[in-house]
Amino acid sequence: MAGTKKRKRTDACSDDDDPVNNSSDAGNGFGLAQTLSRLQYPDPAANSDSIASSEECRKAQDDTPIQRASKKKRVDGEKTKYPVLTYVEGRLQSSIRISDIQNLLLYCFADGIAPQWISIKHSGHVRKIVVVMVPGLELGMLDGSLPLDADAVDDEMEQETPENAEKVTEEDAKAADFARWKQGLPLEDRSQKFSPRPLSRDNLPEPLQPLADMFPHAWPVKAPGDSKYNKVHSPLQALLLSALPKTKDSNAKGVKPAKVGKNFVFERTPITTFLSTLQDLRENDYTIHPALVAEDEKATLAENRKRAGQSTEDGWVDTHVESLEAGQVPESEIQQGSMTAGRDVLALDCEMCITEGGQSELTRISMVRWDGEVVLDELVKPKRPIIDYLTRFSGITKEKLDPVTTTLADIQQKLLTILTPRTIIVGHSLNSDFSALRLAHPFIVDTTFLYPHPRGPPLKCSLRWLTQKYLGKEIQKGQTGHDSIEDARAVLDLVKQKCEKGERWGTSDSSNESIFKRLARSTRPGKSPAEQGRTGAIVDWGNSERGFGSQATVAVGCSNDNDVVNGISSVVNGDTNNTSIPGGGVDFTWARLRELEVFRGWCNRMPGPNNANDSTTLIPPPEETTPTSGPAPSTKEATRSLSDHVSRTVSNIQRIYDSLPPCSLFVVYTGTGDPREVSRLQAMHKTFREEFNSRKPWNDLTYKWTDTEEQALKKACERAREGCGFMCVK
Repeated sequence: MAGTKKRKRTDACSDDDDPVNNSSDAGNGFGLAQTLSRLQYPDPAANSDSIASSEECRKAQDDTPIQRASKKKRVDGEKTKYPVLTYVEGRLQSSIRISDIQNLLLYCFADGIAPQWISIKHSGHVRKIVVVMVPGLELGMLDGSLPLDADAVDDEMEQETPENAEKVTEEDAKAADFARWKQGLPLEDRSQKFSPRPLSRDNLPEPLQPLADMFPHAWPVKAPGDSKYNKVHSPLQALLLSALPKTKDSNAKGVKPAKVGKNFVFERTPITTFLSTLQDLRENDYTIHPALVAEDEKATLAENRKRAGQSTEDGWVDTHVESLEAGQVPESEIQQGSMTAGRDVLALDCEMCITEGGQSELTRISMVRWDGEVVLDELVKPKRPIIDYLTRFSGITKEKLDPVTTTLADIQQKLLTILTPRTIIVGHSLNSDFSALRLAHPFIVDTTFLYPHPRGPPLKCSLRWLTQKYLGKEIQKGQTGHDSIEDARAVLDLVKQKCEKGERWGTSDSSNESIFKRLARSTRPGKSPAEQGRTGAIVDWGNSERGFGSQATVAVGCSNDNDVVNGISSVVNGDTNNTSIPGGGVDFTWARLRELEVFRGWCNRMPGPNNANDSTTLIPPPEETTPTSGPAPSTKEATRSLSDHVSRTVSNIQRIYDSLPPCSLFVVYTGTGDPREVSRLQAMHKTFREEFNSRKPWNDLTYKWTDTEEQALKKACERAREGCGFMCVK
């Protein structure tokens, strides 16, 4: 309407922002959650699921309808608008994610958008945010499916439900919904399954009862992962790494150019830093060169290669490199600042065809030196009759190959004269090129390792996509297929860019930034320009100054959970004895309690005093005191011990809560569920792949990986991704 001014949101929520109780509809800027709440609860008194202060939550548990919260409360002697969390009952159709929790934090303290799964009134008046990760807690503890009362163990064991009854995962529920939809049947109402569970002392085991005094609900929280490839991703990164803010061209179609944060530092790095390790090569099905293994392992390697059909009798050749030391260049011969570090760098790309029997054979090889000079470019005649020239990919046609007499053996001999111990071969998915060449070389740089897929292995980015994103140009555009020289030069350019910009370039580190950096850019109402940025702290076991803690204002290293509790109080409220902590404490704190996780055997590696993200093996390993999925513990003693550890952990959470100042948003999340079955099955799969790729007879395999094991891993990953969380405003 002409002349109507749009109301601009200057604060997180105004006095009129009450999503349930406000009688004024115009100009309030309701989000989806608030609108649904008003539709579901036209009478303000009907919404008994609102989450207000702890006192109001206790009233709700006594079946007393929550009354409208007063607009202002006294905090530190001053009247202030009190932040209020409100959940719209029955609207969740899946678990919330850890990234959703991150979005809630960014909405309160930075430039994040309003969450749809929960609304927060007066978010601009949240003074502190404390997030604590507590692995080892489970939703099953709340409802009794994992007993904490030793007297209940025998009763649990006597139930007719089989101990190995499978838990229905979120993926199972989605599959069931799809099956019902295909049959034209109504979908099952799953909203209650994913709704947060109200907490009441009467309905909780004794060790968990203090949680009801702090938190009104327990939320199902799903850890990040990849269902297709059976992966569980880091719950730390999901909360502590934030995507870079969108730019104006973020909505443009096609491949978006790479972007970096303002604080990203370019570091010129020699190419030798990016040489593929033996583990990298094995995991990506490379044929291993003898120089990569120790002397006592070479006989085993030769046997495995012979079994796999990769020996000299099968037409394979190894470059003349006696040892890894043979490739080293004396410092006196390396020009200062050289990216090649005195090595001869060659980019390799091959084109293949399909021959009789479905085999892939070489039809063209191209090699380009670091300076762009073409070292080798030849067509190759396959041994077997060609049934598919793959012209659409390679550009090779019958007319081009008919007059060619060069064989694979001829190319191998040329390569043995070109490739020296100081040669580094770079390429994109070189394992397929080396298989076509029947060649092994120890010094390899693969761009699929340098520029990993955002979703992790086994996915790989295509060379065309990488070239568009990082080089800003297109290759492989013609109708006649790929040009192997063009592809080799594109690989060289990608490697040169990586060397110019450093190890973090092309990884998630360059497209994400620490949540501490993002908070440091945010503004705080009523503060001078010098005090605008939000401050943050990490309180964790080990040396917290490394890893994520390097970006925080304060990092506190701890050796036990008691240290963590004391550290949180110190960084949140300020500590005159620690000059690194800002006066009045930091705005945002992330911490982790780990004693329950260690006791339950959920981790067998812990940070030492000199590291944070790198871990060391626990010796002796922790006892497995609880099952990996579902069943009750087998003895009362184990349950009593678990109960004691849970009680201590909950007590520590209570101590943290008590130490927080008013108007603090307090979030506890578990990170993941039980990861042990995933670790066991993944170790089995790794052993199976190594033995199977070496052509070991099926009956001699240590483990046989079939669809049964694959489905077991899939379900284990889904269970491991199922965690829980608690949140409140003190």
